[in-house]
Amino acid sequence: MTPATSLFTPVEADLRLLADNLKQLVGNRHPILFAAAEHLFGAGGKRIRPAIVLLISRATMLEQDITPRHRRLAEITEMIHTASLVHDDVVDESDVRRGVPTVHSLFGNRIAILAGDFLFAQSSWYLANLDNLEVVKLLSEVIMDLATGEIQQGLNRFDAGISIETYIEKSYYKTASLIANSSKAAGLLSEVSRETVEHLYSYGRHFGIAFQIVDDILDFTSTTDTLGKPVGSDLKSGNLTAPVLFALAQKPSLEVLIDREFAQEGDLEQALALIQDSQGIQQARELAAHHAKLAIEHLAVLPFSESHQALINIAEYTLSRLY
Repeated sequence: MTPATSLFTPVEADLRLLADNLKQLVGNRHPILFAAAEHLFGAGGKRIRPAIVLLISRATMLEQDITPRHRRLAEITEMIHTASLVHDDVVDESDVRRGVPTVHSLFGNRIAILAGDFLFAQSSWYLANLDNLEVVKLLSEVIMDLATGEIQQGLNRFDAGISIETYIEKSYYKTASLIANSSKAAGLLSEVSRETVEHLYSYGRHFGIAFQIVDDILDFTSTTDTLGKPVGSDLKSGNLTAPVLFALAQKPSLEVLIDREFAQEGDLEQALALIQDSQGIQQARELAAHHAKLAIEHLAVLPFSESHQALINIAEYTLSRLY
């Protein structure tokens, strides 16, 4: 399996520059916030979101170099994503992410919430300085969507009656909105046609949904070491994802365990066994593959280039994480 980073070869130098810039953007006026940012931006991560922004920028600017505004958009995208992770970890009470201690486990909840707020505010300020109203609107909507997705997830905890459509909508808000709207924004900064801009949005939307479904499948099929969190932790917290929703249609007894919120000893283990014994994981794989395929189809409007091919490879790599 190809490591994620080797997929980013056309923008490798751009991503190195991005990593340096992110620390500088936060600035060191606030020592604790700076320490939190250093910790966050030094934690590695796949940087898939800014990589997609940079690849789309390069794939739509073949005759010339990408602009400082394209680079700033990639940085803003990663700042928004990181801010949402800091808040998510507080809400989920996660002590570790990607094998690294979370901000709130190091600095406490108060600093973590403020650090997340600070990053959202910083990203908004840099966004306004792009001087492109349409791009400002797109990325502002993302920040609303992230909150909407979190609220929706909180309200739907242990609700075995939610539909796959509701789950996909929540996945859009939580994951795909940022990828879709920043992909569209990169096209707008490149001044491509209106039709191409919409295809770029759809690429990001379908890629983001596929990416989230794959993440949700890995919660059942991966190991604690690989995930950096306990297997089945989404289910335990009442977050019902695609494999569970598909399994519910085949294993009615699963609903009983979910309704009582795994209160009895052995409930969670029994639920995990029922999901493994169903077609739920396979059906979720098929749903992810469907969205990845749609994402790739939307790239057909772009002329062929190394960056274009990398965008296709990233969508295919997302599915390969399952095997």
